[in-house]
Amino acid sequence: MINQFLKAKHWQLFSALFGIPFLLLVYRIISAATQVDASVTVRQMPHDDLLITIPILLTLLLGLLFGWFWSIAIGLQPKIPAHINMKVTRFKILFSIPVFYISFLMVGILSFFMGWSDTFFGDEEWVVLILFPLHFLSMFCIFFVFYFVAKTIKTVELQKATNFGDFAPEFLMLWFYVVGIWIIQPRVNRLVADKNTNSSLDTLSKV
Repeated sequence: MINQFLKAKHWQLFSALFGIPFLLLVYRIISAATQVDASVTVRQMPHDDLLITIPILLTLLLGLLFGWFWSIAIGLQPKIPAHINMKVTRFKILFSIPVFYISFLMVGILSFFMGWSDTFFGDEEWVVLILFPLHFLSMFCIFFVFYFVAKTIKTVELQKATNFGDFAPEFLMLWFYVVGIWIIQPRVNRLVADKNTNSSLDTLSKV
């Protein structure tokens, strides 16, 4: 799976991340606009309504996006010079926190609109107490993911240790990934194909 992300073209990633989900969302909005009765409450809406579709599409989009980040950060590690310590374990731990948080949040949103919140979450106060600090922790972790992925790209390109000043543009492009994906992914493709860097990615083909 890592190799599929690394070798994908920028337009393929953009289509998977934004094009297809956007078209599905537009379809559901048009469909819902022709069916929703103003007298129907949120809890009475059918389970296949727009309110159910949105968190599902968001989960799909974020899953692909985080898969792309993971593939760059982990998939390019064989091309990092041996004397540079990229602290991959720290990245994996901090990467898992927003993944858990977003998954938990999407389940909560779906359970609310499908009428499961009372049985799934029970007392809502403890949910708020957990979500509030977890939200800010996840934000920090996501910025670290941007930082690590940008640093990985630039370190492989320069084949030397880098500081934030070296990869600040890559950091911003990952932050604004809707535009950045068109610039970052062709560079990733070149790094994958480049035989002059530290090693090949053949060992990842089965991941």
